[in-house]
Amino acid sequence: MYAPNLALIGGGYWGKNLARNFLAIGALHTICDSRRETLDNYGEEYKSVSKLTRFDDVLADPSIHSVAIAAPAALHYKLAHRSILAGKHVFVEKPLCLSTHEGIELIALAKDYGRTLMVGHLLQYHPCIVKLQSMVARGELGRLFYMTSNRLNLGKIRSEENALWSFAPHDISVILALAGKTPETVQCTGENYLTPGVADTTMTQLAFTGGLRAHIFVSWMNPFKEQKLTVIGSEGMVVFDDTKPWSEKLTLYRDYLKWENGQTPVAMKCKGVPVVVPELEPLAEECKHFLECYRSGKVPITDGNEGLRVLQVLDAAQRSLENHGERVHATVVQNKPYFSHSTATIDDGASIGKNTKVWHYSHISARCQLGENCNLGQNVFVASGVEIGANVKIQNNVSIYSGTKIEDNVFLGPSCVLTNVSNPRSEIVRKSVYERTLIRRGASVGANATIVCGVTIGKYAFVAAGATVTKDVPDYGLMKGIPAKQFGWLSRHAHPLRFNSEGLASCPESQLKYQLQLNDEGVPCVRCLDLDEDESLPIELTKGTVPFQESKRIS
Repeated sequence: MYAPNLALIGGGYWGKNLARNFLAIGALHTICDSRRETLDNYGEEYKSVSKLTRFDDVLADPSIHSVAIAAPAALHYKLAHRSILAGKHVFVEKPLCLSTHEGIELIALAKDYGRTLMVGHLLQYHPCIVKLQSMVARGELGRLFYMTSNRLNLGKIRSEENALWSFAPHDISVILALAGKTPETVQCTGENYLTPGVADTTMTQLAFTGGLRAHIFVSWMNPFKEQKLTVIGSEGMVVFDDTKPWSEKLTLYRDYLKWENGQTPVAMKCKGVPVVVPELEPLAEECKHFLECYRSGKVPITDGNEGLRVLQVLDAAQRSLENHGERVHATVVQNKPYFSHSTATIDDGASIGKNTKVWHYSHISARCQLGENCNLGQNVFVASGVEIGANVKIQNNVSIYSGTKIEDNVFLGPSCVLTNVSNPRSEIVRKSVYERTLIRRGASVGANATIVCGVTIGKYAFVAAGATVTKDVPDYGLMKGIPAKQFGWLSRHAHPLRFNSEGLASCPESQLKYQLQLNDEGVPCVRCLDLDEDESLPIELTKGTVPFQESKRIS
Protein backbone atom coordinates (compact mmCIF):
# COMPACT_ATOMS: atom_id res chain seq x y z
CA MET A 1 0.00 0.00 0.00
CA TYR A 2 1.07 3.57 -0.67
CA ALA A 3 0.57 6.84 1.19
CA PRO A 4 -2.56 8.71 0.00
CA ASN A 5 -0.90 11.74 -1.60
CA LEU A 6 -2.02 11.59 -5.26
CA ALA A 7 -4.67 13.75 -6.87
CA LEU A 8 -6.57 12.62 -9.96
CA ILE A 9 -7.32 15.47 -12.36
CA GLY A 10 -10.36 14.51 -14.44
CA GLY A 11 -12.67 11.91 -12.99
CA GLY A 12 -14.80 11.12 -16.03
CA TYR A 13 -14.58 8.68 -18.95
CA TRP A 14 -11.09 7.26 -18.35
CA GLY A 15 -10.40 8.94 -15.03
CA LYS A 16 -12.73 6.57 -13.19
CA ASN A 17 -10.43 3.67 -14.12
CA LEU A 18 -7.41 5.48 -12.74
CA ALA A 19 -9.38 6.37 -9.63
CA ARG A 20 -10.26 2.71 -9.06
CA ASN A 21 -6.65 1.58 -9.33
CA PHE A 22 -5.05 4.35 -7.30
CA LEU A 23 -7.71 3.82 -4.61
CA ALA A 24 -7.02 0.07 -4.55
CA ILE A 25 -3.34 0.62 -3.78
CA GLY A 26 -4.06 3.29 -1.16
CA ALA A 27 -2.59 6.27 -3.06
CA LEU A 28 -5.70 8.32 -3.93
CA HIS A 29 -6.01 11.52 -1.91
CA THR A 30 -8.21 13.72 -4.11
CA ILE A 31 -10.37 13.61 -7.22
CA CYS A 32 -10.62 16.94 -9.01
CA ASP A 33 -13.16 17.58 -11.75
CA SER A 34 -14.83 20.81 -12.82
CA ARG A 35 -18.19 19.01 -13.00
CA ARG A 36 -19.77 18.46 -9.59
CA GLU A 37 -22.08 15.79 -11.02
CA THR A 38 -19.04 13.71 -12.01
CA LEU A 39 -17.72 13.84 -8.46
CA ASP A 40 -21.14 12.97 -7.05
CA ASN A 41 -21.15 9.74 -9.08
CA TYR A 42 -18.30 8.31 -7.00
CA GLY A 43 -19.77 5.84 -4.50
CA GLU A 44 -19.35 5.01 -0.84
CA GLU A 45 -15.93 3.39 -1.34
CA TYR A 46 -14.56 6.88 -2.14
CA LYS A 47 -15.91 8.53 1.02
CA SER A 48 -12.40 9.09 2.41
CA VAL A 49 -11.24 10.76 -0.82
CA SER A 50 -11.38 14.56 -1.07
CA LYS A 51 -13.43 15.85 -4.02
CA LEU A 52 -12.59 19.26 -5.48
CA THR A 53 -13.79 21.30 -8.43
CA ARG A 54 -10.87 23.77 -8.45
CA PHE A 55 -7.48 22.72 -9.83
CA ASP A 56 -5.82 25.60 -7.93
CA ASP A 57 -6.87 23.95 -4.65
CA VAL A 58 -4.98 20.81 -5.66
CA LEU A 59 -1.83 22.79 -6.46
CA ALA A 60 -2.00 24.63 -3.14
CA ASP A 61 -2.30 21.48 -1.01
CA PRO A 62 1.17 20.49 0.32
CA SER A 63 -0.08 17.01 1.27
CA ILE A 64 -0.58 16.22 -2.45
CA HIS A 65 2.79 15.13 -3.86
CA SER A 66 1.71 13.89 -7.29
CA VAL A 67 -1.07 14.23 -9.84
CA ALA A 68 -2.51 11.94 -12.50
CA ILE A 69 -4.01 13.90 -15.39
CA ALA A 70 -6.94 12.33 -17.26
CA ALA A 71 -8.36 15.53 -18.74
CA PRO A 72 -8.89 16.18 -22.48
CA ALA A 73 -5.62 16.12 -24.45
CA ALA A 74 -5.84 19.85 -25.22
CA LEU A 75 -5.40 20.55 -21.49
CA HIS A 76 -2.47 18.20 -20.87
CA TYR A 77 0.29 20.76 -21.39
CA LYS A 78 -1.26 23.46 -19.23
CA LEU A 79 -2.18 21.13 -16.37
CA ALA A 80 1.17 19.32 -16.40
CA HIS A 81 3.12 22.58 -16.64
CA ARG A 82 1.35 24.14 -13.66
CA SER A 83 1.63 20.94 -11.64
CA ILE A 84 5.40 20.73 -12.09
CA LEU A 85 5.77 24.41 -11.17
CA ALA A 86 3.81 23.63 -7.99
CA GLY A 87 6.30 20.87 -7.14
CA LYS A 88 4.10 17.87 -8.03
CA HIS A 89 5.20 14.70 -9.79
CA VAL A 90 3.10 14.21 -12.93
CA PHE A 91 1.48 11.22 -14.62
CA VAL A 92 -0.32 12.38 -17.77
CA GLU A 93 -2.52 10.23 -19.97
CA LYS A 94 -1.60 9.90 -23.64
CA PRO A 95 -0.66 11.88 -25.55
CA LEU A 96 1.87 13.85 -23.51
CA CYS A 97 0.50 17.03 -25.13
CA LEU A 98 -0.42 18.21 -28.62
CA SER A 99 2.86 19.67 -29.90
CA THR A 100 6.50 18.62 -29.80
CA HIS A 101 7.50 22.11 -28.65
CA GLU A 102 5.27 21.81 -25.59
CA GLY A 103 6.63 18.32 -24.94
CA ILE A 104 10.21 19.59 -24.96
CA GLU A 105 9.25 22.33 -22.50
CA LEU A 106 7.59 19.88 -20.10
CA ILE A 107 10.63 17.59 -20.14
CA ALA A 108 12.99 20.51 -19.46
CA LEU A 109 10.74 21.84 -16.70
CA ALA A 110 10.45 18.45 -14.98
CA LYS A 111 14.23 18.07 -15.06
CA ASP A 112 14.74 21.59 -13.74
CA TYR A 113 12.37 21.01 -10.82
CA GLY A 114 13.50 17.43 -10.14
CA ARG A 115 10.00 16.04 -10.74
CA THR A 116 8.97 12.74 -12.34
CA LEU A 117 7.10 13.08 -15.65
CA MET A 118 5.43 9.92 -16.95
CA VAL A 119 3.08 9.33 -19.89
CA GLY A 120 0.20 6.83 -19.79
CA HIS A 121 1.17 4.57 -22.69
CA LEU A 122 -0.74 1.67 -21.17
CA LEU A 123 0.29 -1.13 -23.52
CA GLN A 124 3.90 -0.83 -22.38
CA TYR A 125 2.73 -2.24 -19.02
CA HIS A 126 0.64 -5.08 -20.45
CA PRO A 127 2.29 -8.41 -19.49
CA CYS A 128 1.84 -9.66 -23.07
CA ILE A 129 3.70 -6.68 -24.51
CA VAL A 130 6.40 -6.95 -21.85
CA LYS A 131 6.86 -10.60 -22.86
CA LEU A 132 6.84 -9.73 -26.57
CA GLN A 133 9.51 -7.09 -26.05
CA SER A 134 11.73 -9.58 -24.24
CA MET A 135 11.27 -12.13 -27.07
CA VAL A 136 12.32 -9.55 -29.67
CA ALA A 137 15.25 -8.37 -27.53
CA ARG A 138 16.52 -11.96 -27.21
CA GLY A 139 16.29 -12.44 -30.97
CA GLU A 140 13.61 -15.15 -30.82
CA LEU A 141 11.89 -13.74 -33.91
CA GLY A 142 15.10 -13.15 -35.82
CA ARG A 143 15.35 -9.98 -37.90
CA LEU A 144 12.12 -7.97 -37.77
CA PHE A 145 10.42 -7.52 -41.16
CA TYR A 146 7.05 -5.95 -40.52
CA MET A 147 4.59 -4.91 -37.82
CA THR A 148 0.90 -4.20 -38.20
CA SER A 149 -1.55 -2.90 -35.62
CA ASN A 150 -5.33 -2.56 -35.86
CA ARG A 151 -7.27 -0.62 -33.23
CA LEU A 152 -10.90 -0.53 -34.32
CA ASN A 153 -14.16 0.00 -32.49
CA LEU A 154 -17.65 1.44 -32.64
CA GLY A 155 -17.04 3.51 -29.54
CA LYS A 156 -16.79 7.04 -28.25
CA ILE A 157 -16.64 9.48 -31.15
CA ARG A 158 -14.53 12.55 -30.41
CA SER A 159 -14.79 16.03 -31.81
CA GLU A 160 -11.77 17.62 -30.08
CA GLU A 161 -9.19 15.12 -31.46
CA ASN A 162 -9.13 12.75 -34.42
CA ALA A 163 -8.78 8.95 -34.40
CA LEU A 164 -5.02 9.21 -34.99
CA TRP A 165 -4.39 11.17 -31.79
CA SER A 166 -7.04 9.33 -29.80
CA PHE A 167 -6.29 5.69 -30.72
CA ALA A 168 -2.78 5.44 -32.19
CA PRO A 169 -0.45 6.65 -29.38
CA HIS A 170 -0.47 3.27 -27.58
CA ASP A 171 0.40 1.38 -30.75
CA ILE A 172 3.08 3.87 -31.83
CA SER A 173 4.65 3.59 -28.38
CA VAL A 174 4.86 -0.21 -28.59
CA ILE A 175 6.11 -0.26 -32.19
CA LEU A 176 8.88 2.25 -31.41
CA ALA A 177 9.92 0.15 -28.42
CA LEU A 178 10.01 -3.05 -30.49
CA ALA A 179 11.90 -1.34 -33.33
CA GLY A 180 14.36 0.26 -30.92
CA LYS A 181 14.48 3.40 -33.05
CA THR A 182 12.37 6.15 -34.57
CA PRO A 183 11.14 5.91 -38.18
CA GLU A 184 12.84 7.75 -40.99
CA THR A 185 9.58 8.66 -42.72
CA VAL A 186 5.87 8.65 -41.91
CA GLN A 187 2.84 8.55 -44.21
CA CYS A 188 -0.76 8.89 -43.09
CA THR A 189 -4.09 8.93 -44.93
CA GLY A 190 -7.62 9.16 -43.55
CA GLU A 191 -11.06 10.67 -43.91
CA ASN A 192 -13.51 12.62 -41.80
CA TYR A 193 -17.06 11.37 -42.31
CA LEU A 194 -18.87 12.57 -39.19
CA THR A 195 -17.21 15.82 -38.11
CA PRO A 196 -15.54 18.23 -40.56
CA GLY A 197 -11.78 18.30 -40.08
CA VAL A 198 -11.74 15.39 -37.60
CA ALA A 199 -10.56 12.13 -39.20
CA ASP A 200 -12.65 9.14 -38.09
CA THR A 201 -10.24 6.61 -39.59
CA THR A 202 -6.53 6.77 -40.43
CA MET A 203 -3.84 4.47 -41.84
CA THR A 204 -0.29 5.35 -40.79
CA GLN A 205 2.82 3.77 -42.32
CA LEU A 206 6.23 3.96 -40.67
CA ALA A 207 9.47 3.29 -42.55
CA PHE A 208 12.58 2.49 -40.47
CA THR A 209 16.21 2.10 -41.51
CA GLY A 210 17.17 -1.44 -42.42
CA GLY A 211 13.92 -2.17 -44.25
CA LEU A 212 11.64 -2.56 -41.22
CA ARG A 213 8.10 -1.31 -41.89
CA ALA A 214 4.96 -0.90 -39.78
CA HIS A 215 1.40 0.24 -40.31
CA ILE A 216 -1.26 1.33 -37.84
CA PHE A 217 -4.95 1.28 -38.75
CA VAL A 218 -7.32 3.06 -36.35
CA SER A 219 -11.02 3.83 -36.57
CA TRP A 220 -14.00 4.45 -34.30
CA MET A 221 -16.37 3.50 -37.13
CA ASN A 222 -16.12 -0.28 -37.10
CA PRO A 223 -18.93 -2.75 -36.26
CA PHE A 224 -16.72 -4.81 -33.91
CA LYS A 225 -13.84 -4.22 -31.52
CA GLU A 226 -10.38 -5.24 -32.70
CA GLN A 227 -7.12 -4.62 -30.89
CA LYS A 228 -4.50 -6.72 -32.60
CA LEU A 229 -0.74 -6.36 -33.09
CA THR A 230 1.19 -8.68 -35.40
CA VAL A 231 5.00 -8.80 -35.40
CA ILE A 232 6.70 -10.67 -38.24
CA GLY A 233 10.35 -11.69 -38.16
CA SER A 234 12.65 -13.97 -40.08
CA GLU A 235 12.35 -16.72 -37.43
CA GLY A 236 8.72 -16.41 -36.39
CA MET A 237 5.56 -14.37 -36.02
CA VAL A 238 3.72 -13.27 -32.88
CA VAL A 239 0.14 -12.06 -32.65
CA PHE A 240 -1.15 -10.08 -29.67
CA ASP A 241 -4.97 -10.02 -29.66
CA ASP A 242 -6.26 -8.11 -26.65
CA THR A 243 -9.89 -9.08 -27.29
CA LYS A 244 -9.27 -12.78 -26.63
CA PRO A 245 -9.23 -14.63 -23.28
CA TRP A 246 -6.01 -14.18 -21.33
CA SER A 247 -4.57 -17.58 -22.20
CA GLU A 248 -4.99 -16.83 -25.93
CA LYS A 249 -3.88 -13.20 -26.07
CA LEU A 250 -0.29 -13.86 -27.16
CA THR A 251 0.41 -16.51 -29.80
CA LEU A 252 3.68 -17.54 -31.41
CA TYR A 253 3.89 -18.95 -34.96
CA ARG A 254 7.34 -20.42 -35.30
CA ASP A 255 7.72 -22.38 -38.60
CA TYR A 256 5.67 -20.27 -40.97
CA LEU A 257 8.25 -20.30 -43.76
CA LYS A 258 10.67 -22.66 -45.45
CA TRP A 259 13.15 -22.18 -48.30
CA GLU A 260 13.17 -24.52 -51.26
CA ASN A 261 16.61 -25.01 -52.74
CA GLY A 262 17.77 -22.36 -50.35
CA GLN A 263 16.32 -19.63 -52.56
CA THR A 264 12.54 -19.86 -52.93
CA PRO A 265 10.41 -18.93 -49.89
CA VAL A 266 7.34 -21.12 -49.32
CA ALA A 267 4.65 -20.24 -46.78
CA MET A 268 3.85 -23.03 -44.33
CA LYS A 269 0.64 -23.37 -42.41
CA CYS A 270 1.63 -23.77 -38.78
CA LYS A 271 -0.32 -24.00 -35.58
CA GLY A 272 0.07 -21.12 -33.18
CA VAL A 273 1.44 -21.82 -29.72
CA PRO A 274 0.05 -19.75 -26.84
CA VAL A 275 2.72 -17.85 -24.91
CA VAL A 276 2.20 -18.02 -21.16
CA VAL A 277 2.27 -14.68 -19.36
CA PRO A 278 1.23 -13.70 -15.81
CA GLU A 279 -2.34 -12.42 -15.58
CA LEU A 280 -1.95 -8.90 -14.25
CA GLU A 281 -4.07 -5.81 -14.88
CA PRO A 282 -1.98 -3.45 -17.08
CA LEU A 283 -3.48 -0.29 -15.60
CA ALA A 284 -2.68 -1.41 -12.06
CA GLU A 285 0.90 -2.15 -13.13
CA GLU A 286 1.16 1.27 -14.75
CA CYS A 287 -0.16 3.09 -11.66
CA LYS A 288 2.22 1.25 -9.33
CA HIS A 289 5.14 1.95 -11.68
CA PHE A 290 4.48 5.71 -11.50
CA LEU A 291 4.36 5.72 -7.71
CA GLU A 292 7.49 3.60 -7.41
CA CYS A 293 9.39 5.81 -9.85
CA TYR A 294 8.76 9.12 -8.18
CA ARG A 295 9.41 7.65 -4.73
CA SER A 296 12.71 6.05 -5.74
CA GLY A 297 13.87 8.51 -8.42
CA LYS A 298 13.82 5.77 -11.05
CA VAL A 299 13.19 6.84 -14.67
CA PRO A 300 9.76 5.58 -15.87
CA ILE A 301 9.56 3.22 -18.83
CA THR A 302 7.31 5.76 -20.52
CA ASP A 303 8.98 8.95 -19.31
CA GLY A 304 8.72 12.34 -20.95
CA ASN A 305 11.36 11.51 -23.55
CA GLU A 306 9.49 8.37 -24.61
CA GLY A 307 6.30 10.41 -24.77
CA LEU A 308 8.09 12.98 -26.93
CA ARG A 309 9.21 10.31 -29.42
CA VAL A 310 5.60 9.19 -29.81
CA LEU A 311 4.56 12.82 -30.14
CA GLN A 312 7.06 13.34 -32.95
CA VAL A 313 5.57 10.44 -34.92
CA LEU A 314 2.03 11.68 -34.29
CA ASP A 315 3.04 15.16 -35.43
CA ALA A 316 4.63 13.79 -38.60
CA ALA A 317 1.55 11.63 -39.27
CA GLN A 318 -0.75 14.62 -38.80
CA ARG A 319 1.29 16.69 -41.26
CA SER A 320 1.15 13.84 -43.75
CA LEU A 321 -2.61 13.49 -43.23
CA GLU A 322 -3.12 17.18 -43.91
CA ASN A 323 -1.07 16.86 -47.11
CA HIS A 324 -3.01 13.90 -48.54
CA GLY A 325 -0.56 11.20 -47.51
CA GLU A 326 2.67 12.96 -48.45
CA ARG A 327 5.77 11.21 -47.09
CA VAL A 328 7.07 13.21 -44.10
CA HIS A 329 10.43 12.91 -42.38
CA ALA A 330 10.00 12.29 -38.69
CA THR A 331 11.57 15.04 -36.62
CA VAL A 332 14.27 13.84 -34.26
CA VAL A 333 15.11 15.93 -31.22
CA GLN A 334 18.85 16.45 -31.16
CA ASN A 335 20.60 15.19 -28.06
CA LYS A 336 21.95 18.49 -26.81
CA PRO A 337 23.02 19.30 -23.26
CA TYR A 338 20.96 22.49 -23.10
CA PHE A 339 17.31 23.42 -23.73
CA SER A 340 16.18 25.95 -26.33
CA HIS A 341 12.56 26.82 -27.05
CA SER A 342 11.35 26.16 -30.59
CA THR A 343 11.08 29.91 -31.24
CA ALA A 344 14.68 30.58 -30.12
CA THR A 345 17.47 31.00 -32.68
CA ILE A 346 20.83 29.39 -31.93
CA ASP A 347 23.45 30.29 -34.55
CA ASP A 348 26.05 27.75 -35.61
CA GLY A 349 29.24 28.20 -33.64
CA ALA A 350 27.56 29.29 -30.40
CA SER A 351 28.83 27.44 -27.32
CA ILE A 352 26.11 26.72 -24.74
CA GLY A 353 26.76 24.93 -21.45
CA LYS A 354 24.97 21.98 -19.89
CA ASN A 355 21.49 22.58 -18.43
CA THR A 356 21.29 26.14 -19.76
CA LYS A 357 17.81 27.20 -20.92
CA VAL A 358 17.08 29.63 -23.75
CA TRP A 359 13.43 30.65 -23.89
CA HIS A 360 10.95 32.17 -26.35
CA TYR A 361 12.21 34.34 -29.25
CA SER A 362 15.74 34.68 -27.90
CA HIS A 363 18.74 34.79 -30.27
CA ILE A 364 22.20 33.44 -29.46
CA SER A 365 24.80 34.54 -32.03
CA ALA A 366 27.81 32.66 -33.34
CA ARG A 367 31.09 32.69 -31.40
CA CYS A 368 29.47 33.58 -28.10
CA GLN A 369 29.94 31.46 -24.98
CA LEU A 370 27.32 30.62 -22.36
CA GLY A 371 28.23 28.61 -19.28
CA GLU A 372 26.29 25.89 -17.51
CA ASN A 373 22.94 26.34 -15.72
CA CYS A 374 22.15 29.75 -17.21
CA ASN A 375 18.58 30.88 -17.78
CA LEU A 376 17.78 33.33 -20.59
CA GLY A 377 14.20 34.62 -20.60
CA GLN A 378 12.09 35.76 -23.52
CA ASN A 379 13.47 38.05 -26.26
CA VAL A 380 17.09 38.00 -25.09
CA PHE A 381 19.79 38.82 -27.66
CA VAL A 382 23.42 37.74 -27.18
CA ALA A 383 25.81 39.14 -29.79
CA SER A 384 28.84 37.49 -31.32
CA GLY A 385 31.88 37.23 -29.07
CA VAL A 386 30.03 37.77 -25.79
CA GLU A 387 31.29 35.68 -22.85
CA ILE A 388 28.78 34.62 -20.18
CA GLY A 389 29.72 32.50 -17.17
CA ALA A 390 27.78 29.82 -15.28
CA ASN A 391 24.48 30.19 -13.43
CA VAL A 392 23.71 33.58 -14.98
CA LYS A 393 20.07 34.70 -14.91
CA ILE A 394 19.04 37.06 -17.74
CA GLN A 395 15.44 38.24 -17.61
CA ASN A 396 13.16 39.22 -20.53
CA ASN A 397 14.04 41.82 -23.16
CA VAL A 398 17.79 42.16 -22.52
CA SER A 399 20.36 42.67 -25.31
CA ILE A 400 24.02 41.93 -24.64
CA TYR A 401 26.36 43.35 -27.26
CA SER A 402 29.86 42.44 -28.44
CA GLY A 403 32.55 43.58 -26.03
CA THR A 404 30.69 42.40 -22.93
CA LYS A 405 31.93 39.80 -20.48
CA ILE A 406 29.70 38.48 -17.70
CA GLU A 407 31.11 36.30 -14.94
CA ASP A 408 29.38 33.56 -12.92
CA ASN A 409 26.19 34.06 -10.88
CA VAL A 410 25.27 37.44 -12.38
CA PHE A 411 21.63 38.60 -12.46
CA LEU A 412 20.39 40.93 -15.21
CA GLY A 413 16.88 42.29 -14.59
CA PRO A 414 14.11 42.77 -17.16
CA SER A 415 14.83 45.29 -19.93
CA CYS A 416 18.15 46.46 -18.52
CA VAL A 417 20.39 48.05 -21.18
CA LEU A 418 24.03 47.31 -22.00
CA THR A 419 25.93 49.35 -24.60
CA ASN A 420 29.24 48.95 -26.43
CA VAL A 421 29.88 52.37 -28.05
CA SER A 422 30.03 55.67 -26.14
CA ASN A 423 29.59 57.92 -29.20
CA PRO A 424 27.30 56.07 -31.62
CA ARG A 425 26.45 57.50 -35.05
CA SER A 426 24.43 55.67 -37.64
CA GLU A 427 26.80 56.58 -40.48
CA ILE A 428 29.99 55.75 -38.54
CA VAL A 429 30.93 52.08 -38.27
CA ARG A 430 32.74 51.43 -34.97
CA LYS A 431 32.82 47.61 -34.94
CA SER A 432 36.60 47.67 -34.58
CA VAL A 433 36.48 49.86 -31.45
CA TYR A 434 33.72 48.29 -29.34
CA GLU A 435 34.31 49.22 -25.70
CA ARG A 436 34.64 46.55 -23.05
CA THR A 437 32.08 46.12 -20.27
CA LEU A 438 32.80 43.67 -17.45
CA ILE A 439 30.16 42.50 -14.97
CA ARG A 440 31.92 40.56 -12.27
CA ARG A 441 30.86 37.51 -10.30
CA GLY A 442 27.61 37.69 -8.34
CA ALA A 443 26.63 41.23 -9.40
CA SER A 444 22.98 42.21 -9.94
CA VAL A 445 21.61 44.78 -12.40
CA GLY A 446 18.02 45.85 -11.74
CA ALA A 447 15.11 46.24 -14.16
CA ASN A 448 15.44 49.07 -16.73
CA ALA A 449 18.92 50.02 -15.50
CA THR A 450 21.47 51.25 -18.07
CA ILE A 451 25.16 50.30 -18.04
CA VAL A 452 27.16 52.72 -20.17
CA CYS A 453 29.97 50.79 -21.87
CA GLY A 454 33.58 50.82 -20.74
CA VAL A 455 32.84 50.23 -17.04
CA THR A 456 33.35 47.37 -14.61
CA ILE A 457 30.61 46.31 -12.22
CA GLY A 458 32.37 44.82 -9.20
CA LYS A 459 31.77 41.49 -7.52
CA TYR A 460 28.41 41.26 -5.73
CA ALA A 461 27.64 44.88 -6.56
CA PHE A 462 24.00 45.89 -6.92
CA VAL A 463 22.69 48.36 -9.51
CA ALA A 464 19.20 49.46 -8.54
CA ALA A 465 16.24 49.45 -10.94
CA GLY A 466 16.29 52.40 -13.35
CA ALA A 467 19.81 53.53 -12.46
CA THR A 468 22.32 54.70 -15.11
CA VAL A 469 25.89 53.58 -14.41
CA THR A 470 28.60 55.75 -16.02
CA LYS A 471 31.68 54.73 -14.01
CA ASP A 472 33.16 51.68 -12.32
CA VAL A 473 31.26 50.15 -9.40
CA PRO A 474 33.18 48.70 -6.42
CA ASP A 475 32.67 45.19 -5.09
CA TYR A 476 29.52 45.01 -2.91
CA GLY A 477 28.61 48.58 -3.85
CA LEU A 478 24.94 49.68 -4.01
CA MET A 479 24.30 52.10 -6.88
CA LYS A 480 21.17 54.24 -7.37
CA GLY A 481 20.03 57.18 -9.46
CA ILE A 482 20.80 58.96 -12.75
CA PRO A 483 23.73 59.13 -12.98
CA ALA A 484 24.21 56.36 -10.45
CA LYS A 485 25.87 57.15 -7.15
CA GLN A 486 26.89 54.81 -4.39
CA PHE A 487 24.52 54.44 -1.43
CA GLY A 488 26.39 52.09 0.88
CA TRP A 489 27.18 48.40 0.62
CA LEU A 490 25.21 45.17 0.27
CA SER A 491 26.13 41.64 1.34
CA ARG A 492 26.22 38.63 -0.99
CA HIS A 493 22.60 38.05 0.05
CA ALA A 494 21.78 41.67 -1.00
CA HIS A 495 21.12 43.06 2.45
CA PRO A 496 22.48 46.44 3.66
CA LEU A 497 25.73 46.19 5.61
CA ARG A 498 25.83 48.44 8.67
CA PHE A 499 29.39 48.69 9.91
CA ASN A 500 30.32 49.37 13.53
CA SER A 501 33.12 51.59 14.73
CA GLU A 502 35.60 48.81 14.05
CA GLY A 503 34.49 48.49 10.44
CA LEU A 504 32.70 45.15 10.92
CA ALA A 505 29.20 44.17 9.79
CA SER A 506 27.11 40.99 9.71
CA CYS A 507 24.58 39.99 7.05
CA PRO A 508 21.15 39.68 8.73
CA GLU A 509 20.26 36.64 6.59
CA SER A 510 23.45 34.56 6.27
CA GLN A 511 25.33 35.85 9.34
CA LEU A 512 28.43 36.07 7.16
CA LYS A 513 30.77 38.78 8.45
CA TYR A 514 32.20 41.65 6.38
CA GLN A 515 34.96 44.23 6.91
CA LEU A 516 35.17 47.78 5.58
CA GLN A 517 38.75 48.85 4.88
CA LEU A 518 40.91 50.90 2.55
CA ASN A 519 42.59 49.27 -0.45
CA ASP A 520 46.12 49.92 -1.65
CA GLU A 521 44.98 53.12 -3.37
CA GLY A 522 43.30 54.34 -0.20
CA VAL A 523 39.79 53.76 -1.59
CA PRO A 524 37.11 52.19 0.68
CA CYS A 525 36.35 48.56 -0.09
CA VAL A 526 34.55 45.62 1.49
CA ARG A 527 35.64 42.02 1.86
CA CYS A 528 33.89 38.96 3.30
CA LEU A 529 35.74 37.50 6.28
CA ASP A 530 34.09 34.05 6.09
CA LEU A 531 34.30 33.23 2.38
CA ASP A 532 36.59 34.00 -0.52
CA GLU A 533 34.75 36.09 -3.14
CA ASP A 534 35.26 33.35 -5.75
CA GLU A 535 34.05 30.60 -3.41
CA SER A 536 30.51 29.31 -3.86
CA LEU A 537 28.05 29.69 -1.03
CA PRO A 538 27.42 26.60 1.11
CA ILE A 539 24.21 24.93 -0.05
CA GLU A 540 22.40 25.79 3.18
CA LEU A 541 22.95 29.50 2.48
CA THR A 542 21.48 29.44 -1.05
CA LYS A 543 17.85 29.35 0.12
CA GLY A 544 16.51 32.84 0.80
CA THR A 545 14.71 33.11 4.14
CA VAL A 546 14.85 36.78 5.16
CA PRO A 547 13.07 39.57 3.22
CA PHE A 548 14.78 42.82 2.31
CA GLN A 549 15.01 44.93 5.46
CA GLU A 550 16.04 48.42 4.33
CA SER A 551 13.35 50.93 5.23
CA LYS A 552 13.48 52.44 1.77
CA ARG A 553 13.33 49.94 -1.08
CA ILE A 554 16.11 49.76 -3.65
CA SER A 555 14.80 51.86 -6.53
